Amino acid sequence: MEEVCLNSEPIFDECDEYEVDGDGAFVDNGNESGEAQSKKNPPLPTVGLEFDSFDEAYDFYNVYAKELGFGIRVSNSWFRSKRKERYRAKLSCSSAGFKKKSEANNPRPETRTGCPAMIIIRLVDTKRWRIVEVELEHNHPVNPQITRFYKSHKKMILAAKKAQPQLHPVTEVHTIKLYRSTTLNGCSGCSNVDQREGISSVDHLKHLELKDGDGHALYNYFCRMKLTNPNFFYLMDLDNDGHLRNVFWADARSRTTYSYFCDTITIDTTCLTNRYEIPLISFVGVNHHGQSVLLGCGFVGFESVECFVWILKAWLQCMLGCSPQVIITDQNKTLVAAVSEVFPKACHCYSTWYIMQRVPEKLGGLKGYETIRSQLNKTIFSSLKIAEFEISWTNMIKHNALGDNKWLQSLYEDRTLWAPVYLKDIFFAGMVPIHANESFKTFFDGYVHKHTSFKEFLDKYDLALHRKYHKVSVADLESRNLSLELKTRCNFELQLSKVYTKDIFSKFQSEVEGMYSCFNTRQVSVNGPIVTYIVKERIEVEGNEKEVKYFEVLYETTEVDIRCICSLFNYKGYLCRHALNVLNYNGVEEIPARYILPRWCKDFKRRYLLGQSLSNTNMYSSSYQYSHILNCALPVVEEGAQSQERYKLALQELEKLLNKLNLVEDNPNNDG
Repeated sequence: MEEVCLNSEPIFDECDEYEVDGDGAFVDNGNESGEAQSKKNPPLPTVGLEFDSFDEAYDFYNVYAKELGFGIRVSNSWFRSKRKERYRAKLSCSSAGFKKKSEANNPRPETRTGCPAMIIIRLVDTKRWRIVEVELEHNHPVNPQITRFYKSHKKMILAAKKAQPQLHPVTEVHTIKLYRSTTLNGCSGCSNVDQREGISSVDHLKHLELKDGDGHALYNYFCRMKLTNPNFFYLMDLDNDGHLRNVFWADARSRTTYSYFCDTITIDTTCLTNRYEIPLISFVGVNHHGQSVLLGCGFVGFESVECFVWILKAWLQCMLGCSPQVIITDQNKTLVAAVSEVFPKACHCYSTWYIMQRVPEKLGGLKGYETIRSQLNKTIFSSLKIAEFEISWTNMIKHNALGDNKWLQSLYEDRTLWAPVYLKDIFFAGMVPIHANESFKTFFDGYVHKHTSFKEFLDKYDLALHRKYHKVSVADLESRNLSLELKTRCNFELQLSKVYTKDIFSKFQSEVEGMYSCFNTRQVSVNGPIVTYIVKERIEVEGNEKEVKYFEVLYETTEVDIRCICSLFNYKGYLCRHALNVLNYNGVEEIPARYILPRWCKDFKRRYLLGQSLSNTNMYSSSYQYSHILNCALPVVEEGAQSQERYKLALQELEKLLNKLNLVEDNPNNDG
């Protein structure tokens, strides 16, 4: 369930105390003064808001009514005749309609005005209630300062009396649970997170520093996204004073993308580290083109373990409890502690790229900086064995008198978490640099600067995603339709030109071409079926000079297993030139299937969908039906984008189908 509230400074008024209870609800300990009531700014009923039960929807509208100064009642209900189960209801202002004329001698005066204000709620997915129609305008004055007491408000006091100890005076308690997110089929074999457990309000007093209108901008954006896409997910966390502390959200496409590419992610906290105005934290993965893809993001009110734990649990809940295998972060100690708590089984590493970005800042003022930087690069990126790294690091420290440098000391202490030579057994999907000249960009690079505001970011967020998705579409189209140019006569190149996406093939093609810079492949030892080879390669070093390096390659003859000491396959996901040389040396004409990762294939998404098991899926749930229709439509989109004629035909047929769907009247007996 999503915990939601509005916040400005604070939205609900300084006299109110809002907090999130153990079930993720709002608990309002209201101030009874008329002045405080007049200042309240309750969340507006909006089409698309969802609740866990009819009572919660009623409570929400009742709180809204109380704070604006009118009462409510259930004016209409619809029931399924067989089960006597309510599936639709109309909650109206207590002044709606008119009373029947009374034949009594002294009839009560008419108090109703035929007021049109109301909301209509409907049961969806057999367990949630959604607002489907709203009318906010009244035809009579409403004022929270009016002392008139309405029946519907009495229920809140009675509920408070039952819930509170009798030693304390009774105050109003409003419990509201909003926006329960629909779910999406996630990674196969992943268990769901209990939606009422695992995410609780944290105890810190820090909160997001929102400017006037920021809270409403966030709230309105989330409501709009939720209306246009049922699989949009978001959570909001409040402190004890009603301030917005943490926020997390992910659009439907991010959730679907993670179901495909859930092996390795980066948690980007660049905005926190560089003290940007927006404390943005982003979850980023890599798709089948090697492009960065957004998997969700949020705002963190304070850099504490508790706040990071909250946002990580929110992300995990959004992704249906499917934990990544590898998580890459910076060296933020509070984030490191939170990752350890929320993802105890994941392999956690530090970002080598982020560390190298800090070198000028940390070492730039030292005498002989260029020499130090060159030696540091060589130590990190040229060491093939741990012993080489240790010797090279020691020499660098000794020769440059850096023994007292605290930053280098901390790096060395954490070397097993970031130095490539220590991480050869971990799959990174290309998310770590293995050469000094490799560059990476943050997902929102060029869209966010130090003074970007919350409201401005929401616009930039949509723009960034639109452009990124466009790049994915273009890459998909090019991978399907373009004939990839072959640069050698090697059969390995021809084999993978038919399989890999264009961008990944281009990277692999560089390894095929690099085979020709390797020479003198020779066998050095045999241990049963395992044969050890040494492959020499002439490589460029700084200053356009070249040197010969020796690469050890293990080759298992019976299963055709191969492993190079450079470990490019684990770092990037495709075989290196040294391994290709050994396969070629042994007469192997095609790369074994185990070394062609499906995640880089041009038809990976379609393969993935076909491979998903539906045995444990509720095929009648709206979330399943939404995802299934989306998946079935994917081939139509792909085929329709291949030419102008197909594009026009696809649009025409989709418009016809939409018109047919609009003519279908939903059967109440099949509702939900």
